[in-house]
Amino acid sequence: MLTQLMPFDVLRYPLVFLLALATYGGAAFGLREDLKGIEWATLLLPPTMYSAAVALFYFLLPARWITRIPVAALYAVGLYALLLTENIFNVAAARTIGLFRAARTVGFLLMLLTFYLLTLTVFSFRAFPWMNSIFVAMISFLHIFPMLWSITLEEKASRTIITLSGALSVLFAQFAWMLSFWPMPTAMIALLLTSVFYSTVGMAQEYLSNKLYKKTIVEFFLVCIVIFIASLFTTRWRGM
Repeated sequence: MLTQLMPFDVLRYPLVFLLALATYGGAAFGLREDLKGIEWATLLLPPTMYSAAVALFYFLLPARWITRIPVAALYAVGLYALLLTENIFNVAAARTIGLFRAARTVGFLLMLLTFYLLTLTVFSFRAFPWMNSIFVAMISFLHIFPMLWSITLEEKASRTIITLSGALSVLFAQFAWMLSFWPMPTAMIALLLTSVFYSTVGMAQEYLSNKLYKKTIVEFFLVCIVIFIASLFTTRWRGM
């Protein structure tokens, strides 16, 4: 809430950075006993980006306590759930644990929320298309890489995971470039990108789990089709 209470807008972005940095440090301190190798990135990036996403999303809300308090409460609950998820991944990397599948589902949902909030923030600045592409590509890679790693929980990132993460990030950069010219509300652009993120990353996870079947592919694509059709109804064609 301090990011909204600052009298000068110039101080808000440094506070967002400090919040994200404090989240990384706090998560690292809590998980320090078992952290090793690539886990310093894959386990600590999700809560860090979640904090940054919610703090940046604050700027898009009305400056009222009726919105600040509920968002702060939801942020606390979401961060707690995300830290529990990362703790389960940390333990599952060393031994089998029954909560692993539930943690994957919760982590996936929270990362979808984080991705939506960050892409919504990026497009709200109404920057140049090439800037949108760069930022969305960076955000995508920082989301996709930990999510694909959570399937294997290896000590080192495999070439397959790195390649998939990079290829999908390029794909999202291209989508961001295209949607920058589309006369569609910012919230709908972010939702459309999130639906594509859900489908492509979901299929990539199933591929790494050796469970990518035709039925699964159809189900993922149906989500994109439904959101795309809905986006057509929100497009302001007269503004072109």
